Amino acid sequence: MRTGGVRRVSFDWSFLWTHMFDLSPHYGVGLQRTLFMAVISMIFGVMLGMLVALARLSKIRVISGLAALYVWLLRGVPELVILILLYTGLAAAGIFRFNDITVFGMVLPAAMQAAIFGFSIREGAYMGEIFRGGIMAVDRGQVEAAKALGMKRIATLRRIILPQAMRVVVPPMGNQFTIMLKATSLASVLGVPELLLTTQTFAAETFRVFELFIGLAVNYLILTTVWTFIQSLIEARLARHEADTTTEGPLARARRHLFGAATPAGRRAA
Repeated sequence: MRTGGVRRVSFDWSFLWTHMFDLSPHYGVGLQRTLFMAVISMIFGVMLGMLVALARLSKIRVISGLAALYVWLLRGVPELVILILLYTGLAAAGIFRFNDITVFGMVLPAAMQAAIFGFSIREGAYMGEIFRGGIMAVDRGQVEAAKALGMKRIATLRRIILPQAMRVVVPPMGNQFTIMLKATSLASVLGVPELLLTTQTFAAETFRVFELFIGLAVNYLILTTVWTFIQSLIEARLARHEADTTTEGPLARARRHLFGAATPAGRRAA
């Protein structure tokens, strides 16, 4: 049917229900790539963010200044611009070119490598600020108590500061992963056949754009909803743990993190 020179296609509900959860190559492979990029990029981003946070808190001005510059730059430039610069810009300038590699028997295309690298370094900037806020939220009295117990800096960070900072870090980190799941759609610009690009390709073959993109939206909603549920379970567990330790003093908390949970007799004596 044509109206005013525009071809109008009636909405096909049966087509929508058939392909909304279709785990054929149209959605299955794209879903795998989306999850792979999101999880790997988040892992690298968290590790990088921890280093950035420690650098930002460093007393050496050069290190803290470089970390602040990194955060300012990566948070200020749009993510799509970063991806294009990494994949196309560097190659065009003759600086660096991504090539297909094989990892654990799996071929990792150049475009996907650039996407993961871009997502990771940008996530590192955001996670750096999140970790920095979590570390600064820890009671300084516990750090002093750890020093009084003879703990070294690295041990204090690993056993006193980070475990408690996680209660502040986990909620925004979970939100960042939700953002990451949706941001993977930007990799389609580089030619990575994730959920969005596979949907676009299938829509070009079937001319069922509306039905397929509704199905795509539902797929993203399911992914983010499942992760939100998992995140709520993690936060609830951390809240219970925090409630169990609110009555302890700084020295007692430091001693517990250093030597483990106190015995019932030890608690009564304290």
